[in-house]
Amino acid sequence: MSKTALIVVDVQNEYFPHGNYPQHGVEEALQSVKQAIAHAHAHDWSVVLVQHFMPEGAPLFQAGTDNVAIHAEVLAAAPDAPVVQKYHADSFFETNLEEVLKEQGAESIVICGIMTQNCVAYTAISPDAASYDVKVLPAACCAPDPVVHGAALEAIRDRGVAFTEL
Repeated sequence: MSKTALIVVDVQNEYFPHGNYPQHGVEEALQSVKQAIAHAHAHDWSVVLVQHFMPEGAPLFQAGTDNVAIHAEVLAAAPDAPVVQKYHADSFFETNLEEVLKEQGAESIVICGIMTQNCVAYTAISPDAASYDVKVLPAACCAPDPVVHGAALEAIRDRGVAFTEL
């Protein structure tokens, strides 16, 4: 059986009601992310958290603010998970994600998080993800609205990425 890593992308305070860019279905996605983390722990998967930052002066994800923080419930569910910091939509691009996955012996990855049409999609179809068996967990993802979420999932599927339920 191959070693699987759960990659939790950008479940940060910025996307919740008190943040600057609340997402549709974010609370439901959060509950699904926590269930996915519990599933990962129960099945000896590794968990990797990804945290997005933007340059100084950008309207979102400012270093040193509460909004850039990974949601406390995710941190509580995966307190020992490595955190990969990124500045681009693709969680592999100019980060140490690939090194973290290699250290963990990952052969397959399951991706979830926020936003479906941006960082989740770009991570799933990243050229650097091509060496892994990649799946996306739609129930643990969300976007600005359900139409964008659905369209992004179709685009991900068009690129040959499978979906999974836990």
